[in-house]
Amino acid sequence: MSKKETITVQGTEIAVITSKEDDYISLTDMANAKDGQARAADIIKNWIRTRTTLEFLGAWEQLYNPNFNVVEFDHFKMQAGLPSFVLSTGEWITKTNAAGIYVKQGKYGGTYAHKDIAFEFGAAISAVFRLFLIKEFQRLKESEERSKSLEWNLQRTLSKINYRIHTDAIKEHIIPNVVTKEQVSCTYAEEADLLNVALFGKTARQWRDENPGAKGNIRDFATLEQLVVLSNMESINALLIRKELPQGERLPELNKVAITQMRSLVENKNFKRLQ
Repeated sequence: MSKKETITVQGTEIAVITSKEDDYISLTDMANAKDGQARAADIIKNWIRTRTTLEFLGAWEQLYNPNFNVVEFDHFKMQAGLPSFVLSTGEWITKTNAAGIYVKQGKYGGTYAHKDIAFEFGAAISAVFRLFLIKEFQRLKESEERSKSLEWNLQRTLSKINYRIHTDAIKEHIIPNVVTKEQVSCTYAEEADLLNVALFGKTARQWRDENPGAKGNIRDFATLEQLVVLSNMESINALLIRKELPQGERLPELNKVAITQMRSLVENKNFKRLQ
């Protein structure tokens, strides 16, 4: 799933299409900063037909696009520099099967390019514009990373709060009145692993054995969806403990909860927007 963001470079709003795979920036919006909307298409067309640009685009496509048509690219490159040579964005995309540039139709359409190519196009506007473009794009990415981190930390905190509710229920209904500290720890660990097995399919120790170099535990490497479900499961397990259900009966029920809730979150479009 992709989403549209906007950055402002020297007073010009520029659209950025972000997905899990990569980021594409509107060349049309960038061109508007130079000479107005009516000339944007011509600016892009004049830029793409130069030998320097074609060599850069060809190098990028050969590096990242296995379906790039090198034969057509060589044909264009041979004509580059001739007064009669004309090349549109659409023709470049269609004949070479390029992936670094695409044209989006509609009200908010225009020509979009992979960030690497967009930064190169920025030099066609001006060197200063290019530097500000890179700076604002990096600011956008840093903001997105902070947002993801806050969401993850929020769910981790909720999970820890619910874990306290969970351990209180264990203390009240499972742990005998007189036990050693080792027995308490063992009981807590068994209940924590009950949730681990229900959600992750393995105990904490099994995970550590599989990831000997990892810093942290299985829950520190959980996804946002898994943390949400884990938080819910801790509350549900606390309720089941108070009903005095043995572990053997609770595990299948908690596993059903984990499966149902994970499916729901993975398919939930609103939840995906948080990521």
